[in-house]
Amino acid sequence: MDIASIVGIIAGIFFLLTAVLLRGDLGSFADAASVMIVLGGTIAASAISYPLKKFLNSLKAIKLIFKNTDLDEGEAIKRIIDLSNVARKEGLLALEEATQNIEDDFLKKGVLLIVDGTDPELVRSILETEMAFIENRHNDVQGFWTNIGTLAPAWGMIGTLIGLITMLETMDDPASVGPSMSVALITTLYGSLIANFLAIPIASKLKIRSAEEILLKEVMIEGLLSIQAGENPRVIEEKLKAFLSPTLRNNLNDQQGANAGNEEGVA
Repeated sequence: MDIASIVGIIAGIFFLLTAVLLRGDLGSFADAASVMIVLGGTIAASAISYPLKKFLNSLKAIKLIFKNTDLDEGEAIKRIIDLSNVARKEGLLALEEATQNIEDDFLKKGVLLIVDGTDPELVRSILETEMAFIENRHNDVQGFWTNIGTLAPAWGMIGTLIGLITMLETMDDPASVGPSMSVALITTLYGSLIANFLAIPIASKLKIRSAEEILLKEVMIEGLLSIQAGENPRVIEEKLKAFLSPTLRNNLNDQQGANAGNEEGVA
């Protein structure tokens, strides 16, 4: 589970409820009609904007923000270096047996293309095409939640306008003006909460996850092509480390140093 998402939601609810209770009664911020206008209107408008399948898949993507993805660029580089050592010692055909221990479908496909003797440019084209379509699917889902973040405040404003119209119809009763105005503004509050507490943060988290996955696949493509070109494993390692941030690069170097020390101790 992604602890940051859970903590963020719990903290947000806690601070919002605390602020409301400090200012007054919780019930004064609850209005069923406003919920129907904002939530119902936002969902209806989103359903109009997207085909049913994409609409449902994008809604289901909310679970991804709670999922702790196992995307480890350092581990991927280590796996590629292991494959390069196998190819250097036993030849490219020996990589076919190594694919039995590879769980990542993208990496496995690339290795099998190399084993089949596919032209390097064609290998790059196939893998980059698949990566591009993965990124497009990710962008569609991100766009859905960004669209929610745009629609919710708009529907909040629509609810406010409806409330103002109702208020103006009862202007002959001064006592009803305050409560009517309060209800009118609640829809704006709901729309802002949906946008800024849910939709936009979800889109941001999905964008980060997508960037991490695409980076990992770029590392795999470059590593596989280097293996096919017969480059030295040490050269491949240094080339792939260029994709990493300084922190990740240092962590990888520390891990390799620790592993080397353990191997010497066992020897």
